[in-house]
Formats: sequence, structure tokens, C-alpha cells
Amino acid sequence: MPTYAYACKSCGHRFDAVQSFSDPALTECPECSGPVRKQYGSIGVTFNGGGFYRTDSRNTTSTSGSDAGTSTPAASSSKTSSDSGA
Repeated sequence: MPTYAYACKSCGHRFDAVQSFSDPALTECPECSGPVRKQYGSIGVTFNGGGFYRTDSRNTTSTSGSDAGTSTPAASSSKTSSDSGA
């Protein structure tokens, strides 16, 4: 079950509550009985493995139209430099 952070609008008391997804949000502060608000913070998300970056999702050995078009200029420039050096 997830843990939600709350803060009281009246007294500023901050607390956490473990609630189910189907439970209604809390509306009353346990300290002063004032109105509370759910706090949203940043969450730690780590993407591990391949396929999460633009370059990881492309196959360099593929001969599809988009990959062939991007590899052709590099191949022709390498031939030009090797031919001029010989």
C-alpha cells in the first residue's frame, strides 16, 4: 500500500498516511482538526537497461530506410578520407 504525505493548512503539521488506492484522501489534521492537503514530491525513478534513450532504441546493423539514410553520409566521408590518404 502506498504512503501519502499530508500537510495541515492551519497549523502546518506534516504527516504520512499509509492508504489503499481506493481509500478517500484525508481531510482532517490529527493535531488541530484543520483541513489538510496532499503533498506531492519528486519520486526516484531509475531507468536501467537498454532502450530508454534515443540511441539505445536504434539498431546500428539494421538496413531500414531511416538507418540507411543516416549511415550513408558517414560511410561516404570515410571512403573519401581513406582514398585521399592513399
